[in-house]
This record gives sequence, structure tokens and C-alpha cells, in this order.
Amino acid sequence: MTSNPIQGGAAASANPKLPLGFWIMVFIAFINAVGFTIIIPTLYPLAKQFQLTDFEASLLSTAYAGSQFLATPVLGRLSDRLGRKPLLILSLLGTVAANLLASLTPIAWPLFAARILDGLTGGNTSIAQAVVSDLTSPAQRARAFGLFGGIFRLGFVVGPALSYFAQSLPPIPGVSSLGMSFIVSAAMALLAALFTLLLLPETAQQTEPFQLRWQDFGLAKVFRAARHPNLGPIFILTFLNGGTFTIFTFAFQPFFLNVLNQDAKALAVVFAAIGILGFIAQAFLLEPLRQKLSLQRVLVTSLGLRGLIFLAIPTFPTLAGFTAIILPFGIINAFPMPIIDTLLSLRADEKQQGEALGINSSYLNISNALGPAVGGFLVGLGYQVPFWTAGALTLLTAGFSLSLKPTPQSPA
Repeated sequence: MTSNPIQGGAAASANPKLPLGFWIMVFIAFINAVGFTIIIPTLYPLAKQFQLTDFEASLLSTAYAGSQFLATPVLGRLSDRLGRKPLLILSLLGTVAANLLASLTPIAWPLFAARILDGLTGGNTSIAQAVVSDLTSPAQRARAFGLFGGIFRLGFVVGPALSYFAQSLPPIPGVSSLGMSFIVSAAMALLAALFTLLLLPETAQQTEPFQLRWQDFGLAKVFRAARHPNLGPIFILTFLNGGTFTIFTFAFQPFFLNVLNQDAKALAVVFAAIGILGFIAQAFLLEPLRQKLSLQRVLVTSLGLRGLIFLAIPTFPTLAGFTAIILPFGIINAFPMPIIDTLLSLRADEKQQGEALGINSSYLNISNALGPAVGGFLVGLGYQVPFWTAGALTLLTAGFSLSLKPTPQSPA
């Protein structure tokens, strides 16, 4: 069997220097995170400009996440057969087209079409991870994926801040100040596509003619995985954690704008602050906590505190109260998802790792699709209702995580 010359060269060399293609993938991961988070503070205010109801506005997030749930496994499998490079370029150009459409449309329905297109073509992180695996030797892989994940998380910090900057730019003719966030996101995706076209070598070992199979969607396997005796509870926990969080993520926007009487720029600042606090917590607090306490204890505690915070937000409906509550939330919210991922990796054997992480991402995408729609419906019943619902469900999720059987490999 012939090996990939790119991978073979990396494996044969003792030089720890990572190849150029790896840094292109890091840039694409950063673009993905920034492109997603730069839109979040913009989407709800833009929907209200189009006079959409809160529930209709929530469906913009649902359309994106649902489309991504369907497309991500297909893109990953097609990249194995058709090659990584063409699928990456296609997905990035899809993001460019979707964001340009969203920035220029004067009516609401093309905005939904843009979010669906971006979801269908935007699930390229799995392809980028496959390229990283292709380009690095086993000895380099832990460092490479650590850098990849760190830069990806950094994008969640930069995105909301860049949204504030984009809204402050002089608008292009035909584009509103809110639409400028989409323009900046499109420009970054276009730059990433050019880098991929000009600088990235093809890393897939073999390619096949285009053929889309029903098995490429893999939906039956995703839902059957919930019954797995060891991994199923973690998949369910991912769904519950993501669903409760996205109910809050949508609901706090109309609360912030309408109850606290703030504007879209202030909303971008809040998202940026949460991202910065989360990045600091993951970088400096998570590992010391994991060394002193069991993973399960940190998870249960962080989920319990997050549930109480959700309940407290509508109880103190002032800007000062919201600020005092949201600052500890930014720290606490950094813990659940990395711990869930760690518990999953500890429970899955070596041959299950890739498939288990892929299925877990699917459960997260499902929750990201359903949560905003539930939040949008609950906002229609009253601004307090989604916070009470998310708080109660998060406390139940903490109870569910407490019922998990201990993972033997986790630190005591």
C-alpha cells in the first residue's frame, strides 16, 4: 500500500515544525468560529428590522443548525472520496454567497435561504480536522489538535468584538449597519478560500467519482447511538446541555434589547465579554479544577450554578443586575462542554474515538437547531418564561449528570 507522500514526509521527519497546510486549516477553523459568532449579535436585531416575530427570528438559527446537522457528515464523507481541497473551497464559497445574500436582501425570506445555504456548506470543520490528521505524524497530532482547538475557541472571542467593529463601519450602499457583519464574514471566508486554492495541497490518499449515497447521511446510526450502554448517556447529556444553553442564548437577546432597553452594539459587547471570560476560564481555571476534583463533580457543579443563573436573570431585570449575573456566567459556562467531550473520549476506546466525536457533534447540532426555536416560542409567552424553563431544565440536566456511572479513567 502506498502512503500519502505528504503524511509520510511529516512522519519521517524529526522536525516538530508543523506544515503550512496545517496553519491554513487553523485559519479556516478561526474563520468558521468568527463567521458564526460575528452573526449571532446581528441576527435577532436584523430579524426585528424585517418585522419578524420572536419565534420567526428564532427559526433563523434553527435553519442554520438544522442544515449543518444534515450536511456535516455528508461533507466529511465526500471529502474522503472526492478530496479535501475541492470540498473546502466549495464550502467556503458557499459561506461567501450566503453572507452576501444576507447582507443585501431587503426582505426576510432570502435571509432564511442564506442561513440554510450557510448551514449546508459551512460544516467544514470536520474536513479541516481530517486535513490536520493527513498532514501530521502521530507524534505531532496532539500538539496540532491542541493548537487547532485553541485557535477555534479564540474565534468565539473575536467574532462578537468584530461584529461591534463591523456595525461601526460606514455602510456600503445597499447594506445596513447590521448587514456589515455579513460583509466582513464573507470577506474573511473568501480570503480563506483563496489561501486554500493557492497554497493547500490535496491530502486525501485517493479520490473517487462523485456519488452521493443514503449511507452518507448516517442519521439512523446517530439516533441508535443514544442506546449505547457506555456512550449513550454522554450523547444525551450533550443534547440536554446544548439545548438548554441555546434556549438561553436566543431568549436573552430580546430580553437585553427590549427589557433592558439596550442596542445591537451593546449586545455584541455582551457576547464578546462572555467569550473572553470563557476563553480565560478554559485556559487558566479548567485544568486546575480537573486536577483537584473529579470531572463529574466539576460538571454537576457548573451545570447547577448555570441553572441558578438562568433563574436569577429575570429576577433582577436591570442592567446592573444583568451585568453582575452575566460575568460569573461567562466563567461557569466555559466548563460543561469541554468536560463532556473529555468524558466521552475517556469512555470510548481508541477505535471509537473519531466516530464517537462525530456522533456527539451531531447531537450538539440537533440541540442547536431545536433550542432557539423553543426559546423563540417561549419568549412569546413572556420574557421571563424561557429563563425559568432553561433554568429548571439545566438543574435537571445537572441531576442527570450526577446519575452517570463514574468514569474509571477520570481524575479522582
